[in-house]
Formats: sequence, C-alpha cells, structure tokens
Amino acid sequence: MTRITRRSFTAMAGAAAGASLAMPGIAFGAGARIAVIGGGFGGATAARYLKRLDPNLNVTLIEPSAKFITCPFSNLVLGGLKTMDDITHGYDGLTNGGVRVIRASAQGIDPSAKRLSLSTGTAVPYDKLVLSPGIDLNFGALPGYDQAAAEKVPHAWKAGAQTLLLKRQLEAMADGGTVIIVCPDNPYRCPPGPYERASMIAHYLKTKKPKSKILILDAKESFSKQALFQEGWQAVYGSMIEWLPGKAGGKVTAVDAKAMTVKTEFGDQKGAVINVIPPQTAGEVARAAGFAEPSGWCTVDVNTFQSKANADTYIVGDAAIAGQMPKSGFSANSQAKVVALAIVDGLNGRKPTPPAFANTCYSLVAPKYGISVANVYRVTEQGLVSVEGGVSPIGQPAQFRSQEATYGQGWYDSITMDMFG
Repeated sequence: MTRITRRSFTAMAGAAAGASLAMPGIAFGAGARIAVIGGGFGGATAARYLKRLDPNLNVTLIEPSAKFITCPFSNLVLGGLKTMDDITHGYDGLTNGGVRVIRASAQGIDPSAKRLSLSTGTAVPYDKLVLSPGIDLNFGALPGYDQAAAEKVPHAWKAGAQTLLLKRQLEAMADGGTVIIVCPDNPYRCPPGPYERASMIAHYLKTKKPKSKILILDAKESFSKQALFQEGWQAVYGSMIEWLPGKAGGKVTAVDAKAMTVKTEFGDQKGAVINVIPPQTAGEVARAAGFAEPSGWCTVDVNTFQSKANADTYIVGDAAIAGQMPKSGFSANSQAKVVALAIVDGLNGRKPTPPAFANTCYSLVAPKYGISVANVYRVTEQGLVSVEGGVSPIGQPAQFRSQEATYGQGWYDSITMDMFG
C-alpha cells in the first residue's frame, strides 16, 4: 500500500469531500420529507448535511437517546485518559440547524406506504428514508453468551453502560489477574477497536496493576494495523499482551460467564475479567424491514448507498455492505455526505454526482503513542475499492508517534463538530 502522511491524507480527503459536495446551480426543491433513523456518525451527519444542502427539506431525525456516546475514544475511558462526559454529545446543534429531532425508537418501516411506526405510538411519513441503525450484537452466535451473560462478561461494543461496567471490573481486579479479550471474525464494527482496547487496558494495568496480563483470543488469523500494534505493544508493554490467532487456539467456541472461562479448541481459558466482543449484524429495524441479506448486512448501490431492496431508502454506516470500506465512524460520516447529495440530486432531477469516499482511523497504543490508517475509496469495475492510502509507517521515533496521538485528538474534535456543531 502507498505510504501516507497526515498532510497527504488531508489533501486526498479534501478532494474526496469536494468531489462529493460540489453542486453548482441547485434549484432547491419542494420541501420533501426526509426521515433519518439513527443519530450516530451516519445518521447525524446525513441529517445535518441534508439540511445544509437544501434548507427547504423537512428533515426528521429519529433517535431514542438524548445524547450520543461515541464508540471512538471509549477505549480511552477504559485506559483512564477520558471520561464518559468527554465522549458524550447532544443534538442541539442539529435542532438549531433546522433538523427536527424525535426522541423515539423506530419500531417498523413500511416501505410501500413510506411510513415509520415509532415507540411513542405515532407514525412519521416520509418521501425518502436514510437508515443508519448501526449494529446489533449476535448473541446467539456464541454458545453461552447472551444479554444476561453480558452483565458479568461485558462486550462494551456499544459505548455507555457497558463501558462503565468493564471499567469497574478492571478497577476491582486484583493485581496479577488476566484480562481476556475475545475478538470476532470479520466483518464487525471498528476493525482496529479490540486491539486499541487491549492497548488502553494495558496502559491502565501498567500504571495500576503491573503484574497483570492481557490475553487476546482472536477468531481471525490477522488484524487491522497488526504490525503497528505489535511493534507498539513490545515497545511499551513488553510481554504484558499476548495475542493468539484462531489456528493457534484463539477461536472461542463457548463462554461460561458463571465460571469466568471461555472454551477454545485448545482447552479452557480463565480470566479475572473477560471482554467478549460477539459477532454482529445490521440493526434490527433494517433486518425486520427486509433490507438485509442472509448474512445480516444490507446491500446497497455503492454509487449512492441506495438500498438494493427499496429505491427510496438509503443505508449508511455499519449496517451497509460497502466494499472495501471498513465499518467505522469516519466511513459512516463519509457515506452520509454522499447520500445527502444523492438525495438532493435526485429530488432536483439530476444524475448522482460521482462519489468519492474517505476513511481514517487513529488508534492509541499509549497516551503519547498513536498509529493510523487512511484511505480514499472510489467506485470502479471491481466495486467500492481503496485507490490511495495506507497505514502509518513502522519503525518511527517517539516524536512521530506522539504527533499521531495528537492528530487523533484533532480528528475526534473535528468529526464530532462536523456531526453535531
């Protein structure tokens, strides 16, 4: 892959955004009704940019929570570097920008009637629907692991109460204990997330409980930014973190929450704290409406992210099958901007603007040790593929890694401002 710097990625991402949002001569339309389900990286961005691109649109965001807690940076809460308040954001910026925000869950979608039923007992009609439901955890995929087990063996893969539960367990653990992290096979939300989590837990243990260990049991044979993570682990934490790939005993076949053990083909592993990240699917509202294929994920036209199951529905973020784009917050943000422009183009009788997408992901290995991946994606004959980008180089001095950690904070501040104002 092409080596990439922060400056070169900024230029590429800017070009991608410019290609996606350049729209001369828009004749703003007749106030079409746009419903957006989900107030995360995809939904909040779509709602904000739809209203920006055409102030005459009636944009309604349906989201049950008053605040959005980001999964990005939630690992830093576990490491003691951030608080939950630091990663919690409100929707005032969207309402101030003219977006109607309804605090409710979408209980059902009637695509033929273009109507949403809500948990409040009311209904919302729409002309176009943007669906950003995120993920559901597939508890049934791993024997012994269900919602009840998650109260003792947390997943913490939806930031909030589970994040705090895992943090409390780490704080209560005796020095010398083993923390087990169970990683799923692809695809899943945030490919580098489990390994940043191991890093942040290792930082906490190194400073508070230095005799402890972390064992990563992985269903995969390799993982995102692997060389960078392993270089950092060795440099910062020595032998504290051990990673086992699937063929070496990393594939977990069952969980016993009561006994605090996980089962593998090579025997049982017992942990003082166990973090199980189960397989995932698109959010239930998308699956119930028939937008998902048997894999549990939703197929889309990658030129517009229009659902292949329904022409008036657009699906963004983790729920969508998006070619080579990972399931990440930045991907959802990028896709949502393309969707907003595609909807406005369609309402004004224009062909969709040729899209360009971007993704970047910063991970912390330690407070002053950052690593990153960045790519630009375009639609080709092979589908939605990376056309430029790569990971930050290995073997860099401390100053380089410290700068990447600083850039990571800047990325977070910028994207949350872009979403919420």
